[in-house]
Amino acid sequence: MKRQRKKEPLIISKDDVRDNIVTYNDEGGGEEDTQAFDIGTLRNPEAREESKMRRDVMPETIFQIRRTVPLWENIDVQDFIHRRLKENDLDPTAPPYDSLATYAYEGNDSIANSLSSLESLTTDGGNQDYDYLSDWGPRFKKLADMYGGDESDQD
Repeated sequence: MKRQRKKEPLIISKDDVRDNIVTYNDEGGGEEDTQAFDIGTLRNPEAREESKMRRDVMPETIFQIRRTVPLWENIDVQDFIHRRLKENDLDPTAPPYDSLATYAYEGNDSIANSLSSLESLTTDGGNQDYDYLSDWGPRFKKLADMYGGDESDQD
C-alpha cells in the first residue's frame, strides 16, 4: 500500500506570517464596530431624523396669505391656474427657500478648465431679441433684466 500524503489546507491560518500571503476578506468595518449605529432607529422604520439640520434661509418678511375661494360653477380653469400661480410667485414665504450651495473649485488648475470659450452662436452679431423673457413673469425677471437690458447699455 502506498502512503497518501496529507494535503495542505486551503484555508491559511491567521498566525501564518509570510510576506507573499495577503488576506482580502477585510471589506467594510467588519464586526469590530458594533457601536456606531442606533439599534432603535434600525428597529423602528418610522423613526424621524430629527438630528439632521437644514440650511434653508427663511424669508425675513412676513407675507399675509390671501387665498381666494374659487366659485367652481363660474370659474375658468385657465384663469384660476394663472391667478394661483401669480399668488404663489409673489409669496416670499413659499418654499423652496434660498439655501447656500457650495461647489468644488473650478479655477486655473482644475481639470474642468474654463468655460469662457463657449459663446452663444448668433448670426446677426449678437443682436438677438430677448424681450419675450419679460412676458414669462416674475420667475424670469432676473433673466429678462440680464438679457433684455436697454439699448443704451450696449453703447
